[in-house]
Amino acid sequence: MIRKCPNHGYFRGEVCKCGETGKYIMNTERTERMGRFLSGALRHFPDDLGLTMNKYGWVDFEVLLDVMKSRYPWASALNIKALVESDEKRRYQISNNDIRARYGHSINVDLDFVDNDLEILYYGASQEEADIIKETGIRPIRQRYIHLSTSYEKAIEAAGYHSDNPVIFKLDAFDAMDGGVKMMIANEFIVLSEEVPPEFLEIIDKNKSLE
Repeated sequence: MIRKCPNHGYFRGEVCKCGETGKYIMNTERTERMGRFLSGALRHFPDDLGLTMNKYGWVDFEVLLDVMKSRYPWASALNIKALVESDEKRRYQISNNDIRARYGHSINVDLDFVDNDLEILYYGASQEEADIIKETGIRPIRQRYIHLSTSYEKAIEAAGYHSDNPVIFKLDAFDAMDGGVKMMIANEFIVLSEEVPPEFLEIIDKNKSLE
């Protein structure tokens, strides 16, 4: 469910972090359906929906809304804005009259976020993946970019969707960038890159300090 707090704006759930119940915007079912639609439209198959996407991943907001309303007549610009602004994972971005996904693309886009400014990044993998990464580095498999985590905890969380006992790599981002690896900030949790060679990676020993 999405509601709007007079103090903190859109949020998911029954009560805002400040205790306000706020104004009802959209129920859980519609939130999930709209989220799945946006993911498909902005990450995977815009052409199938008749959407024109530029090289940086942007599509026209009003055109997207018209396509969405053809499937979900209840959809509105307010619904989309509420979904984007209440998303704790910050999957999407609205700018002027355009909208795009920040990450997770399977289609070919050239995102243009600012360069990474964090010295240390993290990446979680299964044991099987880790053995390959030690030899070849991190490369995208089904996505346009690899997703690096800005904290150890976020790497554990991301890898936990695929492995019960993930291996966490620590990445010297500054050395990698000096070596020609481009990295850019998608949001406060995720940094994107096309690949990271193995020489910049180190498996974290859980019994030692993360620093």
